[in-house]
Amino acid sequence: MLRDIYYSLMGFLRTFGALQLFFVRLLLHSPGIFFGRFGLVVKQVHNSGTLSLVIIMVSGFFVGGVLALQGYSNLARFNAEASTGTFAAFALLKELGPVISALLFAGRAGTALASEIGLMKATDQISAMEMMAIDPLPRVLVPRFLGGVISLPMLTAVFSVIGLLGAHLVGVNLLGVDAGVFWQQIQSTLEMSDVYEGIIKSIVFGVVISLLAVWEGYHAIPTAEGVGRATTRTVVISAIAVLILDFMITAIAI
Repeated sequence: MLRDIYYSLMGFLRTFGALQLFFVRLLLHSPGIFFGRFGLVVKQVHNSGTLSLVIIMVSGFFVGGVLALQGYSNLARFNAEASTGTFAAFALLKELGPVISALLFAGRAGTALASEIGLMKATDQISAMEMMAIDPLPRVLVPRFLGGVISLPMLTAVFSVIGLLGAHLVGVNLLGVDAGVFWQQIQSTLEMSDVYEGIIKSIVFGVVISLLAVWEGYHAIPTAEGVGRATTRTVVISAIAVLILDFMITAIAI
């Protein structure tokens, strides 16, 4: 049993170290892609970000509405219904916006990145590039990595804005909270540090999810089953990493 634990731990450490080296290689190639092949990054931003807008906007609207309902019903116990907007804003900007956007991004764009790269490997497209002395890292992996890193913060901003709109519609039009009080409470209590916390979380989550997606896709076993397993690992590991990092960043920010 101890031997199994030892080998499992060593395997995890080797994989983690290889992932860090892989991340460094991506960073080293990133400036050249920005200035040399920026069109590839724009295309991946479209694939990862624009095509994820519908699920982000729909989810953000209803999450904001639920926050308004829950906030109003619970704050009414303390005669503080006017703070419904503040409750929704803090929850969206600091926690639910970055976290739910990241989880949706991992399920929609992360799986697409992993499966696309894994399929390219399974069909020997990456091997063909290597045989022609073309490094697939800057041409295939880096644009997709950067596209994900750029997309998630923007998707998080859209999620939070649409969520506040949903909270406003529910709180003001359905529950009867005064519109002026709703926004005045947000303006008077929300600080830029709260906004920055959400921005930092979205950037960190974008880096981690995009890194895991391209890593799993690039190292997938070149079979249909191997690509499926890589896609599944991308979602599972990304979700766990997002929740752990969310706790760590929140603890540091407090």
